[in-house]
Amino acid sequence: MNSALRQYFEEISTKLEQFIDWTGRTVSWLVLAMVLVTFLVVVLRYVFDMGWIALQESISYFHSIVFLVGAAYTLKQNGHVRVDIFYNRLGDHGRAWVDLIGHLFILMPVMVFILWISWPYVAESWRVTEGSREAGGLAGVFLLKSLIFIMAGLLILQGLALILRALLTVTMQTPSNLGQKPAKEASN
Repeated sequence: MNSALRQYFEEISTKLEQFIDWTGRTVSWLVLAMVLVTFLVVVLRYVFDMGWIALQESISYFHSIVFLVGAAYTLKQNGHVRVDIFYNRLGDHGRAWVDLIGHLFILMPVMVFILWISWPYVAESWRVTEGSREAGGLAGVFLLKSLIFIMAGLLILQGLALILRALLTVTMQTPSNLGQKPAKEASN
């Protein structure tokens, strides 16, 4: 791979990962909001014998947003569960091949499938501007269901960044990069 293409791949993957990092850090604040609203619901319910369905449903909305929007950030941080039989025994070059194949042939097709299969589900929700089934609940269920598309889109972007990084590692032929442990493991 020539140096101009290598630099272009590095720039694109860095920009994509900066965006994913920003979305993950931003959405992480909703965890605090979720805890505070949960505390408020409990206090209102058990101290003042009051309750609002919309307030209770907002906790589920926060939870959904954190998981659906934060999935790509978790992938970026390598925080997803990985069934590791041989991955940790491989060097950087071998790991890059496993990542490249996994992201190209598992992550990307699954995300495209999720976009395709959820389209009628989300479209119908938008058509009827679906709201809560509970009286006094939140009206934006159709918006919440749209997060399925956002999750798949963000995971595709993060997958693209990881594919580019894996390609950079796979095409690098210097012996010093082969067989090294990642920085995380080297410190253990």
